[in-house]
Amino acid sequence: MAKLYVVGTPIGNLGDLSPRAKEVLASVDFIAAEDTRVTLKLLGRFDIKTKMVSYYEHNIRARGQEITRRILAGESCAIVTDAGMPCISDPGEDLVALCYEQGIELEVIPGPSAVVSALAISGLPTRRFSFEGFLSTTRKNRREHLEEVAKLRHTLIFYEAPHKLRTTLQDMYDCWGDRRISLCRELTKIHEEVLRTTLSGALAHYAENTPKGEFVLVIEGYTPPADPQITLQQAAQLAREKMSQGLPATAACKEIARQTGYKKSQIYSLVAEKSYSNDEI
Repeated sequence: MAKLYVVGTPIGNLGDLSPRAKEVLASVDFIAAEDTRVTLKLLGRFDIKTKMVSYYEHNIRARGQEITRRILAGESCAIVTDAGMPCISDPGEDLVALCYEQGIELEVIPGPSAVVSALAISGLPTRRFSFEGFLSTTRKNRREHLEEVAKLRHTLIFYEAPHKLRTTLQDMYDCWGDRRISLCRELTKIHEEVLRTTLSGALAHYAENTPKGEFVLVIEGYTPPADPQITLQQAAQLAREKMSQGLPATAACKEIARQTGYKKSQIYSLVAEKSYSNDEI
């Protein structure tokens, strides 16, 4: 049946292409590729001969209409990006919306994602996160974006190109102050590297080292300052009171951390220390 297949491709290591993705890319009538030269290398690796059309930011309107016309006429199409999942911070988003408008069936073939891969090895909290894509090249818009997310407490993820990295790190430091960051570059490739540091540490590192490769920046969320009226010891006492009401220690410390701005681990350490002392007595 004619439909649009959204096909995830490797983010670096071609060995990560799934068997299902290979099957779909070989069986569709045509492939819509962000850069046909890049996709040709992937297809050549697996001896796939499917014809391609280019589909990128500057031709999405005209080419999108052409692609949907062909699908409605009975052809099947797979959309791919240069690396990773198409339609995520990618022109394919527009084609998917166009297909829904015209009643075209879609099917997703999951594949590698630089966002999730970088988050998984960042060493930062993963329960909640926000993918912010690329920052604007315009300084004013870039700063507005950073200020907009400045008070979000969950982990933030950005894409960045090597030639813009130093400027971006400086803007983040100026807007947010110092935070923990994991800079993941060339994921799944020969020169894969993850630098776990702080914004100030990253600025110092790349002042002496030229950034190379495409980066995924995974950054610690906002931590509100502790209420100066409440000491850490008092926060721990509040957590003990919650525990005396039947709340588990972890949940009690988490709730008081949210109320006071102290880290849950700081409160828990004092609570555990007190509990240990009481046990000894």
